[in-house]
Amino acid sequence: MKPCLSCLEQTDKESYCSSCRRKLFKGKNPKLDLNRAEFTKIRLEYIDHFSISGVQDKISLKLNGNTLEPTDINGEYILKPVPRIDVPQLQNDIPANEHITMQIAEKIFKIKTAENALIRFSDGEYAYITKRFDRINGIKIRQEDFCQLLGKSPDTIGENFKYTGSYQEAGEMLKKFCAAYPVEIEKYFSLILFNYLLGNGDAHFKNFSLQESPSGDFVLSAAYDLVNTNIHFPTESRLAIDLFADYESRFFKANGFYGKEDFAKLAELLGVVEIRANKIIATYLSYKEDIKNLVKTSYLSPEAKQKYSELITDRYKALNI
Repeated sequence: MKPCLSCLEQTDKESYCSSCRRKLFKGKNPKLDLNRAEFTKIRLEYIDHFSISGVQDKISLKLNGNTLEPTDINGEYILKPVPRIDVPQLQNDIPANEHITMQIAEKIFKIKTAENALIRFSDGEYAYITKRFDRINGIKIRQEDFCQLLGKSPDTIGENFKYTGSYQEAGEMLKKFCAAYPVEIEKYFSLILFNYLLGNGDAHFKNFSLQESPSGDFVLSAAYDLVNTNIHFPTESRLAIDLFADYESRFFKANGFYGKEDFAKLAELLGVVEIRANKIIATYLSYKEDIKNLVKTSYLSPEAKQKYSELITDRYKALNI
């Protein structure tokens, strides 16, 4: 028995369970008739044509029968292999890391996420694959990331534009765009807490988006690009962006990192009802063993599983001091 390459439920062999085949691949058992070297060649050929952003190597795919094929128009999936940039440690675990972190978000914390899985190149190397959620029946849905909404760009802010500002600033901005602000701000607050707890030190403003709903309102999009970056970059900051615009708690002054007091204050500043904020924080603090157990079923290497588990222990300690 092997874990499903998407939901991690046990299957007869390394593949996808029937439910995940329906959700991700129209009921098909997909084949990626492409090796890592061919991926690199296609990425270089199509670099100016793919309509997906970010610095990590990725290409768009579409499903033709049972075969996933590269495409530069109307892509249905995004494929992200092991990156070729220098990573201090556990570089080959990056696809499995993003996969398990996304699964934890959905399965344990009930965060709406982009459908995702692992898939093998024809030469056996794992890659991360995610289904595009910004299109319905080939029609693009209006979606804006937080950099666009906040007017942050290299021209207006500088090269570090994705990381300039605070999560408080971005949350307050949602009042302008979200008719159902009380609902969306809870989802936003939960996602920030998740990123801290799961060691995502690269949750910058381009990794949050608003998407137009069928009724014409704007809501937080499905979560994407969730990775425990700390196990690859152990000296990085605990969060990509400061929590506050102009506030420093006694806890932070004493310890040099955020704790439960800080997240409670952020919730207050964002207008999350206190009883709801306390319930969200308490819920997050109850799942340490569930996270560790799901990590054990993942496709991470043994060393990566250990470091992932150690990170979870450390963050739970920080939030319980």
